[in-house]
Amino acid sequence: MARLPENTRLFLHDVGEISRFVARFFVEGLRPRYEVYEFVRQCFIIGYKSLPLAALTAFIMGLVLTMQLRPTMVYYGVESQIPAMVGISIVREIGPVITALIFAGKIGSSIGAELGSMKVTEQIDAMEVSGTNPFKYLVVTRTLAATLMLPVLVILSDAISLYGSYLGVNMYEKFSFYLFFKQIFDNLVYNDIVPAVIKTFFFGFAVGIIGCYKGYHSSKGTEGVGRSANSAVVVSSVLIFILDLLAVQAANLL
Repeated sequence: MARLPENTRLFLHDVGEISRFVARFFVEGLRPRYEVYEFVRQCFIIGYKSLPLAALTAFIMGLVLTMQLRPTMVYYGVESQIPAMVGISIVREIGPVITALIFAGKIGSSIGAELGSMKVTEQIDAMEVSGTNPFKYLVVTRTLAATLMLPVLVILSDAISLYGSYLGVNMYEKFSFYLFFKQIFDNLVYNDIVPAVIKTFFFGFAVGIIGCYKGYHSSKGTEGVGRSANSAVVVSSVLIFILDLLAVQAANLL
């Protein structure tokens, strides 16, 4: 280890610490007593309050994707296949990944900053002294909420994005609502929908656990809080791309 470059040693140290943090999450998460009220509150904050931003992003994404795709489809004389192309693209890849990245930017930074400020102001230490398990109350609830809420946000975002695509098509020609969505669902199969939903659980877990880890181990005052929020977004975003690559390879093998 001493012969390795400093950056490599720091990377391996972080990987080991995150692995221990994840293992502790599963141990604490399965052990009673469960913080049900805090979990429900975090679901509301993480899920419901993230919906407007996710919905706006999804709507614009579907509209712009249709407007950008249409000239090429018209050039090759296959503009009637726009609903199928947009539907498969959004449901399989664009919707889950873009929504997860927006989720990482909003929730990852929020969790990192919140827990970081609690760490540097010694509120976490005060919880331990008072007999409360801060890891279960702060980390387990937020990570579980992020894991469960991101798939819900992705499903809603996909629907809103497809509606935006429908409006984009109707900017140029008359296309019935029923025919548009019938063409989408006629071209979607099991392997398009289920793997795309399953991988969002892993995206949500990555965002939640990385945000909690960075905030829980924050230091150096207010500078450390900002660094925790920033690194939570960067690391979770990179993990989303890595997990997406692994999910695509696993889906192709299966």
